[in-house]
Amino acid sequence: MTDFSTKIWSSVGKKVLMGLTGLLLVSFLCVHLLGNLMLFSSHAEHYNKYAHFLLSLGELIIAVELILVLFFLTHIVSGISVWLTNRKVRPVSYAKSGNAGAPSRKTISSLTMIYTGIVVLVFAVLHVKGFKYGDVPEVNVGGVIMKDFYNMVYDAFAQPVYAFPYAAAVLLLGFHLRHGFWSAFQSLGINHPRYNGFIYAVGWIITIVLGTGFIIIPLWIYFTGGAR
Repeated sequence: MTDFSTKIWSSVGKKVLMGLTGLLLVSFLCVHLLGNLMLFSSHAEHYNKYAHFLLSLGELIIAVELILVLFFLTHIVSGISVWLTNRKVRPVSYAKSGNAGAPSRKTISSLTMIYTGIVVLVFAVLHVKGFKYGDVPEVNVGGVIMKDFYNMVYDAFAQPVYAFPYAAAVLLLGFHLRHGFWSAFQSLGINHPRYNGFIYAVGWIITIVLGTGFIIIPLWIYFTGGAR
C-alpha cells in the first residue's frame, strides 16, 4: 500500500491523476451542457422535469456528486502540487512568454493554467452554491410540485452581476481546457507524432463547443430575454 501511495504521488503519478480527472471532468461538462441546452426552449417544464428527474434519483445523484467532488479535488491538489514542484525546479520564469510555435505547445493557456484553474475553482463553488443550493421557487407541473430552476436561471442571467461574471469565468475555463485537454493525453502517455495533431484539434473543437455553449446562454438571456 505504501509503495502504491509513493508511486501515485510521484511526479509522474500526480500528472496522471491530473490528466485522468481532467478528462473525466470534461466529460461531465459535455453532459452538463446538453442538459442546459433545454434553456433555449420556451417550455419551462422541459428543463424543470429534467432537473426534477435528477433530484429524484436521491442517493444515486448524491453519490455521483460526491465522485465529481473527489475528481475535482484530486485534479486541484495534484495540479497545485505539480505547479509547486515545477516552481522549485525552475524558480526563474521564462524570459519570453506566449505561443512558442510548433513543435512546442507552450502558449498563454499553458502558462496560465494555475491561475485560470483557481478562477474556475472559485466560480464552481459560487455556481453550485447559488444555483443548486440557492432559494429556488416551486412550481406545479402536471400535478407534480418541483423546483422551478428554469425561471430561477432566467431571473439570475437577466442581471449583469450574474450574466457577465459567468461568461467571463467560462471564457477562462476555455483557456484552461485549450491546453488541459492536450496535456492530459500527454500525461497519460497517449500521444504520438502521428496523431498528436488530431488530439490537439479535438481539444480545440471541445473547447470552442463548450465555451460557446456555456457563454451564449447567459448573454442570450441577458440581451434578448431568451425564450421566456
